[in-house]
Amino acid sequence: MKRTIAIVCGGDTSEFEVSLRSAQGIYSFIDKERYTLYIVEMQGPDWHVQLPDGTKASVDRNDFSFRLNGAKVVFDFAYITIHGTPGEDGRLQGYFDMLHIPYSCCGVLAAALTYDKFACNQYLKTFGVRIADSLLLRQGQSVSDEDVIEKIGLPCFIKPSLGGSSFGVTKVNTKEQIQPAVAKAFAEAKEVLVEAFMEGMEITCGCYKTKEKSVVFPITEVVSHNEYFDYKAKYNGESDEITPARIPDELRDRVQKLTSAIYDILGASGIIRVDYIITEGKKINLLEVNTTPGMTATSFIPQQVRAANLDIKDVMTDIIENQF
Repeated sequence: MKRTIAIVCGGDTSEFEVSLRSAQGIYSFIDKERYTLYIVEMQGPDWHVQLPDGTKASVDRNDFSFRLNGAKVVFDFAYITIHGTPGEDGRLQGYFDMLHIPYSCCGVLAAALTYDKFACNQYLKTFGVRIADSLLLRQGQSVSDEDVIEKIGLPCFIKPSLGGSSFGVTKVNTKEQIQPAVAKAFAEAKEVLVEAFMEGMEITCGCYKTKEKSVVFPITEVVSHNEYFDYKAKYNGESDEITPARIPDELRDRVQKLTSAIYDILGASGIIRVDYIITEGKKINLLEVNTTPGMTATSFIPQQVRAANLDIKDVMTDIIENQF
């Protein structure tokens, strides 16, 4: 009998529309001869299933089920592709844990930790991972222009410490840009990161592991047409994404080894993607860890799967079956 899979998308942040696109990508990737698929869209208290006839059915949050033609449908597995709360920060993972429904990505602790860029980077720093100098501001806190310039320097990045997809991110080049950038970041999240600028090549590397194997994908080099890899570069084609990256084999091997180690340090599950900056001297600097990476047809992970000569359908089956 086919397992019934929920592809869970939406969420409560600016990344809502990005998540819907990832859900469509995942729907196209999963083997429909092996699984019965439904897209479950969440926004606040509105949880509903998109039915094949175009209508919607409400989800019973007591047991994560819905009714179809009068019959109750329960899910065997949840593929979480919410970029932001509640799917990337551990909240939804805790809900599924309590219902004993297996899911695709990291558990509560790893999800909560990686969702907070500052906390995750500081944690990984204790394992010898190189990171940029940074300051953390929590809601209600402020920082003077002088402190930013003295402690972090210019240029720098000011961005939400929670979330992704470049919403609320500013590359700050002048003193006058600091406070507007802080306000912009706080409009997206309750924590704001002031991070030193690192000059170098941006790359990203995906990885997943099952009970039987460890797979580290080819590395992608990211060349933005804009000042940095902003939202337009990510989603409007204003960048060149080169897989495999044009880097020496020795550096490639070190990046892949580090990505695999970060996966294990965090106790990750499912597919993760780790973003880096390579600075002078071939130094590998961590930018952030993504535990629910974008999964549209043109996203980094599907690109890397193709470059590895793997079938994305087989990768999806690995992720699902590893939880049973």
